[in-house]
Amino acid sequence: MNLEELSGLPPGAIDHFQRDGIEELYPPQAEAVKAGATDGDSLVAAVPTASGKTMIAALSMLSAIERGGKALYIVPLRALASEKKAEFEAYEEFGVTVGVTTGNYESTSEWLATKDIIVATSEKVDSLVRNGADWLSELTCVVSDEVHLIDDRNRGPTLEVTLAKLRRLNPGMQVVALSATVGNADEIADWLDAALVDTDWRPIDLQMGVHYGNALNFDDGSTREVPVEGSEKQEAALVRDILEEGGSSLVFVNSRRNAEAAARRLGQVSTRELTNDERAELTELAEKIREDSDTETSTDLADCVEQGAAFHHAGLSSTQRTLVEDAFRDRLLKVISATPTLAAGVNTPARRVIVRDWRRFDPSAGGMAPLDVLEVHQMMGRAGRPGLDPYGEAVLLAKSHEDSQELFDRYIWAEPEAVRSKLAAEPALRTHVLATIASGFARTREELLEFLEATLYASQSTEAGRLEQVTETVLQYLESNDFIEREGGTETTDDAGAFTSAADLAAQQSAQTDERLEATSLGHTVSRLYLDPMSAAEIVHGLEDADERPTALGLYQLVSRTPDMYELYLRSGEDDTFGELFYEREAELLGDAPSEYEDDRFEDWLAALKTGKLLADWASEDDEEQLTERYKIGPGDLRGKVDTAEWLLGAAESLAREIDSEWTVAVREARARVEHGVGEELLELVSVGGVGRKRARRLYEVGIEEPADLRSSDKGVVLNALKGAKTAETILENAGREDPSMEGIEPTTSANGGERADSSRDTEPASNRTDTDNSQSSLGDF
Repeated sequence: MNLEELSGLPPGAIDHFQRDGIEELYPPQAEAVKAGATDGDSLVAAVPTASGKTMIAALSMLSAIERGGKALYIVPLRALASEKKAEFEAYEEFGVTVGVTTGNYESTSEWLATKDIIVATSEKVDSLVRNGADWLSELTCVVSDEVHLIDDRNRGPTLEVTLAKLRRLNPGMQVVALSATVGNADEIADWLDAALVDTDWRPIDLQMGVHYGNALNFDDGSTREVPVEGSEKQEAALVRDILEEGGSSLVFVNSRRNAEAAARRLGQVSTRELTNDERAELTELAEKIREDSDTETSTDLADCVEQGAAFHHAGLSSTQRTLVEDAFRDRLLKVISATPTLAAGVNTPARRVIVRDWRRFDPSAGGMAPLDVLEVHQMMGRAGRPGLDPYGEAVLLAKSHEDSQELFDRYIWAEPEAVRSKLAAEPALRTHVLATIASGFARTREELLEFLEATLYASQSTEAGRLEQVTETVLQYLESNDFIEREGGTETTDDAGAFTSAADLAAQQSAQTDERLEATSLGHTVSRLYLDPMSAAEIVHGLEDADERPTALGLYQLVSRTPDMYELYLRSGEDDTFGELFYEREAELLGDAPSEYEDDRFEDWLAALKTGKLLADWASEDDEEQLTERYKIGPGDLRGKVDTAEWLLGAAESLAREIDSEWTVAVREARARVEHGVGEELLELVSVGGVGRKRARRLYEVGIEEPADLRSSDKGVVLNALKGAKTAETILENAGREDPSMEGIEPTTSANGGERADSSRDTEPASNRTDTDNSQSSLGDF
């Protein structure tokens, strides 16, 4: 289908796409148009990566806007939101406005009411529904990218419920669901009342195969010789082979440690193919990575980058991940070794994708378990980029003939698994049941069940009464924790599992059809804060249990026990280390500690203590490099823990006010300390723009304790502490100094020589603290 055959798009849209080199639609795009994508009809597009799914979304959204509507594009990852925003902002040249929202779960983001296209994560859209964002009712088109992630146990239920709520808010709304090829795309289409475009067409030929010995055997029967030389590893031989013809490689492995080790080895291969100009650019890129964070992970990454290689995993900071992804897309970096997180939607294609590790550790299996077919196909789908690669190759590695045959059977010739709803798992359901009640989507038990019947889970369920039974268990939990009130109907059983048959359950439900459900004030607060109700219950009970003012460590361990915090796990021998810390600091910990004989519960308690201790060390001004080494984590892990703790403690402050706790101020201070990574005495200083943890400490040590001191202190003392005239001027201006100019000022020490007795830094034992130096670090340091 020629682009000029399209109608119903905003004036200028076709010219825009033609300037981008698009003259003709890909077959899946043309099929989508014929199925009604530009006429407002709902559609599920199950097509391979790089086959034009985003263009299907764009045509659907732009035609909806031309009809006077508003479009929402839902993504699974914040990084993907930024990528799509940048892509869609090009439409502003013909009058289409774009906005993105991914954070601040308490906000309704009313400024987005004026935008034509809004890009958001599914969690953010869910929070917007909970908080009653009025502009959601104006949506006429919703695009759900990577909709197969409904199958994900953690994030899937949120996407599923969000789509169900948006459809209920806007009857007749167009839903465009984009997916990789899955085993039951027809089921998803039936659930969404949508047409289905299901194809394996790709613009670039993708060959899938297995490397064994010195040969790469493909699914079409062809063979390519890729000899392994001497002590060379298979993946190194495959990377060398494709680099020699000008292609790039992605190597997927099963752990962060393996990703880092592989990048170091593969850098020895890629460095041989670099030009002098590329080496100069890579040196600059490596320096940016080192400047972002002064950790061992950053140093290792920068060292690899200088050789044209990189690793990519969740332990990197968002800045580092972006730098690596952009350089790889520009073909400056020649090879990336990555954990499977890179396959989850971010646009990073390569000519050859190598799936080195097709097993990973699975706690539920008690050891290493094979990856799903869908996940491996997602990795393989990264092979081949239109306009740059003449073909794409996806390769699995075998050590024996038997392995080779198994890989063909298990992955190359296998169909992807069906997407299955995970909504009926109690942790997911308790969150979404409370939100459904609090947001007014269901005011009776009958309305709640009616809403849940509109989910994918209900359409897939074959177990009679399962959804009702789990819902009843959740309602009892919410009621027992004062999150909801139930009025009318008959008495419920004490145990939802006590029903003897599906008939008994049906009879009880029939008698409860008029039961009214209403969120309490506490329940409304929990829903608005976007908390798991179990997290809220843990925090509330912990605060109510405190007889004395909680310490920072006590509060950090409390929020680390919640389901919303992904706690650090205990390494070998650490159960003794943190067991000792537990007995030393037991009086500070909030709530009822389990007995050490309750193995699983006690281990979880100690893991939360380890996470809380990390946060306490950060709030004691320990260096990022020291913390990442001490806890064996990456800079991205530290930043993630700090961000999550800040959010949870902000929520805890709201909960403390809600229950009229006397410890509200203690929670607020703990939150501020973890946000800025400082002792209590520096909290006023870090409120000044440009003053981070290290600058605040240096100012404090020369006698400048609060913003008022910056307005009156000797400028030479300020300059000496801040190590730069421009920095000092900016900070003095931010503090409200009448004349912030540093012209003609020379650095001078304070009357006490710049030394200061400091006994109030924290309640941590001195042996657990380390001194900070004057270097600049990126996580809250200025």
